[in-house]
Formats: sequence, structure tokens, C-alpha cells
Amino acid sequence: MRIIKIGAMWCPACLITNKHLDKIKEEYNIEIDSLDYDFDEDEVSKYNVGETLPVLILIDNDKEIDRLIGEKNYNEIEGMIKKHEKD
Repeated sequence: MRIIKIGAMWCPACLITNKHLDKIKEEYNIEIDSLDYDFDEDEVSKYNVGETLPVLILIDNDKEIDRLIGEKNYNEIEGMIKKHEKD
């Protein structure tokens, strides 16, 4: 699994979420790819992202399996990952 984070430099919620993602990356050894809403427009447009940032997209086998929109705390991000962990 991996997470694609779509955010922007001007987005305060994105900065807060980055701290949670750093911890998630360490604890779950999960790859996190970041896209900038303003600078990576072509790539971002592939994910049908609205105007609320950040957007966290959980990918498994190159398919989107879950998505979180807006500022989320560590437990909410962890919950998304745990929900899709394979036994």
C-alpha cells in the first residue's frame, strides 16, 4: 500500500497533516507520495480532487481503495490504513 497526499504550500491543514504522515511513514513503513495542488495540476487532475485539501488517497495494487478529505488527525489516518491491512 501507499498513500498519495495532495496538498498545497498555502494550506495550513496540509502542514498539520504532514506531521501525522511522517509518523505514519515510520510506524507502518508505507510509501507516501506528495503532489502539489497548484504545481502538479496534470497529475492531480487524474484523481478527481475537489477544492478541500489535503486529500489522502490510499493505493493498493495501483488502485484507489480509500480516500480522506480535509484535515485528519493521526488516528483517522491510521484507521484508514488498518481498515485495509491484509492479514
